[in-house]
Amino acid sequence: MSNINKNRSALFNKKFFLITLFSLLVTFIVFLVYLDSQIRTTFDGKKWSIPSTVYARALEIYPGAQLSVKDLQSELTLLGYQFVEKVSKPGQAAIQGSKVTLYTSGFQFPDGHEPARNITLHFKNDHIETVNNDDGVSLLRLAPVVIGGIYPAHNEDRLLVQLDEVPASLVAMLVAVEDSEFYDHYGVSPRGIARALVANIKGGSISQGASTLTQQLVKNYFLSSEKTLSRKVQEALMSLLLELHFSKNEILEGYINEIYLGQDGPRAIHGFGLASQYYFRQPLQDLSLEQQALLVTLVRGASYYNPWRHPQRAQDRRDLVLDITVREGMLDADLAASAKKVQLNLGDKSSVARKRYPAYLDLVRRQLKRDYDTEDLSSNGLSVFTHFDPLVQSSAENSLSNMVSKQKKSVNGKNLEGAVVVTRPNTGAVIAVVGGNDARYAGFNRAIDAQRQVGSLIKPAIYLTALQDSEHYNLASRLNDDQYSLPLDNGDVWTPQNYDKQFHGDVLLYKALANSYNVSTARLGNTLGLPEIINTMHKLGVEQDISALPSLTLGAVALSPFEMAQMYQTIAAEGFYTPLLAIDSVSDAQGNMLTRYPLQVEQRFDSATMYMLRHAMQAVTHEGTGKALEWLLPDFSVAGKTGTTNNLRDSWFAGFSGDMMSVVWLGKDDNSNTGLTGSSGALRVWSNIIKQRSHLTIQNIPPETIDIGWVDKDTGVGSQKSCPNAIPLPFLKDTAPEIEIHCNQGVEKVLGWFKNILN
Repeated sequence: MSNINKNRSALFNKKFFLITLFSLLVTFIVFLVYLDSQIRTTFDGKKWSIPSTVYARALEIYPGAQLSVKDLQSELTLLGYQFVEKVSKPGQAAIQGSKVTLYTSGFQFPDGHEPARNITLHFKNDHIETVNNDDGVSLLRLAPVVIGGIYPAHNEDRLLVQLDEVPASLVAMLVAVEDSEFYDHYGVSPRGIARALVANIKGGSISQGASTLTQQLVKNYFLSSEKTLSRKVQEALMSLLLELHFSKNEILEGYINEIYLGQDGPRAIHGFGLASQYYFRQPLQDLSLEQQALLVTLVRGASYYNPWRHPQRAQDRRDLVLDITVREGMLDADLAASAKKVQLNLGDKSSVARKRYPAYLDLVRRQLKRDYDTEDLSSNGLSVFTHFDPLVQSSAENSLSNMVSKQKKSVNGKNLEGAVVVTRPNTGAVIAVVGGNDARYAGFNRAIDAQRQVGSLIKPAIYLTALQDSEHYNLASRLNDDQYSLPLDNGDVWTPQNYDKQFHGDVLLYKALANSYNVSTARLGNTLGLPEIINTMHKLGVEQDISALPSLTLGAVALSPFEMAQMYQTIAAEGFYTPLLAIDSVSDAQGNMLTRYPLQVEQRFDSATMYMLRHAMQAVTHEGTGKALEWLLPDFSVAGKTGTTNNLRDSWFAGFSGDMMSVVWLGKDDNSNTGLTGSSGALRVWSNIIKQRSHLTIQNIPPETIDIGWVDKDTGVGSQKSCPNAIPLPFLKDTAPEIEIHCNQGVEKVLGWFKNILN
């Protein structure tokens, strides 16, 4: 009986073993099929999530262009040009006084290809005087500056290259150092494993790996970096499968584009193509032998061999890379010896790392989301062309930071912040955005998100509302600036005060705006009606809902600098509303146009009314609260408005020239006192930007429906031009006041008497 049980038990164990073995085999096959499917579908399709690249505007080069040698040098520096004594290849420039020779880099724009050209420029008085090149083209564009990217969640960035674009010497060094048997194995190297096993047994720990290039690619592309037996087995299986389906060249190209080679802030540098630009600011195919060797050095440890932090360590490893390649018979010994004599010569990292413009990129992302989803923006390699002007941005950043630094010495200067928005009046193009004092900080974007009381910046909307009522108001209308009290619905009484704590009696309408009188403005606004003022604000471009409170007339409404820029953009554009746009166009990875963002224009105010408002805003800058601009911008006509809120919490200035509109805000995040008025704070930042970057004064040409009449500057009564108190003001045709003041009436009578005698 016991033998029967033993036989049954043995049979059961055998069946159990076979079933278990079969189950394990099926599981392994299923797992293998899964791995095979993962490799084929992923590696054969879109291998990487390629970030969108965001470009600045392209700098145009032509005779007569307003551009200094200094500004051109700044632009070329951002583009990564090398400054040499004699140019010989694309990406080089030579500056000799007022003469600049440069070999431009070609670029594929959405509207066509701009070829590389060797050109010579001559400058005179901050203008390009002549443009000389071999093909006789007088108008050309530099490649646009890369100002950032829209990355996937893991913040990887790469510049894809094909294997035939990679120098053969770099491939040789990579194979010699990382996997000398690459062309002989099938994904896993038995000899490499045996060699590493012996070394690890002798060392008593895992001190040497045996990963082939294929295994490294699998680990980086498909797997995590954990060191477990199961992961190593999976890595080996996937490597064998990868070699089964793809050629050595395809695997090598994948490795060259995948490998991690450095860190630029939050941006991870992957692939040799981008690493070449990051470390040397040159295309991969233009690198010298020693530069190629340094990139191969970084494969073994981008942080450990960081050439800026550990230059000697990096150079020693670079030389070892060259020696190993010679030893493997893949590099001439004399070439290696010459390369080893060259120092790293990377320069300062700050001059190599990509400059970041987080506030502007934030605006770009928000506007792109109207037409593209996040996946498209972060993975499809789109090219986003914007209106961003790096030269204007630099002036805006420096002007703001200089003001903040200066104020730190004062009692109220601690923790002062600011924001700047700059646009083109004729197009609505946003050319610069500064989101805070630290322009590189990708945090709270004050230019777009800071909701602040706007103070007197609201007043042009009130006076525009009045001027639209031409039967009752013009620039010479007399407004009452005596004490004003308004009973409120809750039983309180609102009694506004002027900034100077004085009352000014009857004042002309344009003077009330120029001097930013609160009392007369509050009386005017509440007489016109708050709904009418809110309607004007909406027509000017303010989109958010606004509460109809009497204090609205003095700017008791919270808006962002960007919203104020939209409002003043319409005024700068003479009553034509154009949505503020950061983006010009978007193209796909092949250069095909996907979306163009054309100029959109809608006339919302008649030209005559807007002309009169702009005339009054010019008065702000030469006789009103902004009269400091008379000496800050001598002989340069502009228009604008200061803004100061209660307890000096906010300092504003918004204004425009003929080619530039800008809004500047200064304040503190905790809403405390800044010690600054609009004139003493924001106006100074604004004027510095305009002084550096604007080239055209305001062009306020009266339309045919406007007449110029002369009035007494105190009473608004019609006056002869020859009277000492007379000033010219624009009026709608046939509405100028009758002349009541005659200063030369007696002279006219005498002249008439003599005329009659002579006749």
